[in-house]
Amino acid sequence: MSTPQAAPAEKQSLLNRALNAIEVVGNKLPDPAILFALLMVFVWVASWLLSGVSFNEVDPRTGESIQIANLLAGSSLTEFTSRMVNTFVTFAPLGIVLVAMLGLGVSEHTGFINAGLRSILSVTPKMLLTPVLIAVGVLSHVAVDAGYVLVIPLGAVIFYAAGRHPLAGIAAAFAGVSGGFSATFFIPSSLDPMLAAFTQEAVNLSAHPAAADLVINPLNNYYFTTASTFLVVLVGWYLTDKVIEPRLKNTEVDADAADLPVMDELTKREKKGLAWAAFSMVAAFVLLVVSTLPEGSAWRASSGELAVAAAPLMQSIVSLIFIFFLIPGVVYGYVAGTVRSHRDIVEGMSKAMSGMGYYIVMAFFCAQFIYAFGQSNLGALMAIKGANWLKEMAFPMGFTLIGIVLLTGFVNLMVGSASAKWALIGAIMVPMLMELGVSPDLTQAAYRVGDSSTNIITPLLPYFPLIVVFCQKYVKSSGIGTLISLMLPFTVAFLICWTAFLLMFWGLNIPLGIGASHSFPAN
Repeated sequence: MSTPQAAPAEKQSLLNRALNAIEVVGNKLPDPAILFALLMVFVWVASWLLSGVSFNEVDPRTGESIQIANLLAGSSLTEFTSRMVNTFVTFAPLGIVLVAMLGLGVSEHTGFINAGLRSILSVTPKMLLTPVLIAVGVLSHVAVDAGYVLVIPLGAVIFYAAGRHPLAGIAAAFAGVSGGFSATFFIPSSLDPMLAAFTQEAVNLSAHPAAADLVINPLNNYYFTTASTFLVVLVGWYLTDKVIEPRLKNTEVDADAADLPVMDELTKREKKGLAWAAFSMVAAFVLLVVSTLPEGSAWRASSGELAVAAAPLMQSIVSLIFIFFLIPGVVYGYVAGTVRSHRDIVEGMSKAMSGMGYYIVMAFFCAQFIYAFGQSNLGALMAIKGANWLKEMAFPMGFTLIGIVLLTGFVNLMVGSASAKWALIGAIMVPMLMELGVSPDLTQAAYRVGDSSTNIITPLLPYFPLIVVFCQKYVKSSGIGTLISLMLPFTVAFLICWTAFLLMFWGLNIPLGIGASHSFPAN
């Protein structure tokens, strides 16, 4: 009897082979926390090797040839250990994220965010279902990760209930939540001050004399990211309805109908809770606006201005995010009955903090790396050498910005954390481009475009496996390839259109945000 022949292996496309290779390489990279620790050791060794080398580059801060400090010298090591705790607790992004998450954690724990999103999607006309779903995905960024676990599965539910393909709903929601991660729907998210804090850390590494007085505004990209929302919604709307959904017409929904989720209508108590929570939020906002109107308002800087980094209002952005989600979260909880006592409020905050353990660990190693990098003078040397090389190459600035976008998008395929990537890329790119006259605000905006556009095709995104599971609830054969094939058109379109949008802001000198500029030093 003849031996059965094994079925020939299915030949993979070039795209699938490339994505599989990226996944293998990415999985072999160390965890971001350990990566920062390894980079810190690398900086120590590099500083030792280069400490005796003479460089021709002139340090603008001293007017003398730049020197690399030996971090393995006894005095440097003891200074490092004596400052370790202070370096960590004064690491700006740490407090920013934790404070913002306290308020957002209460809103999520009490059900305010869940009910609000369900309310918006339940009253949306069928013809506007796609753009509203994408816009809600962008809006969900104020709750950090809530969009992944709430908006994306709801997108499938409402598309299915409307007679449309549920995977198209997942794709549209994923495009808004993750592809549009750097867009801002009028309300600043915790990402804005967090990235600005990393940018400030990178500015402090610059050897340029004007860097000492530069303060990065937390809303330095606010105008650009708000305008980007409309771009993300329009591009995502077209792709979902004209490209993605037509491709899915032959993909059968084979899940058991009894197992499919449904979008429950809001109960009377939930509606009442939403109404009172919305009223409390509006009342708090009106009170804030009224308090800023007097010329002698305590929210204003000594010059009388509001929209400057020195103004208490701008310095209170994170605190205001905390307050503006704490108040409606508490009001909703008591009215809707999800909160019985103050202990439930504390539980919501504690739950939010329990999910931040990994970020705290990463922040510790990141803070130590940035401190060592700055003390070594390696950042200043790389910035000056890089700027000199770019000057010699005489690349048009538009091509340099495109390069930052593409570099970020590539790194994003292997390092998922937005803060980790910007800590790595920003520490080099921001000081280097400052030497070429490019503002940190513009460099940060280019980073945000590249970071968002490729979020939706990297299997290393922490929530990527979860989205695959959502797809499998409707189409059992769904896998990583299914999701990547759905989202790849969004990535390509976002990279092209969003980069062109950034170049338009730069070319027409349209302000990127509050207190921001395109050039350095600012004109």
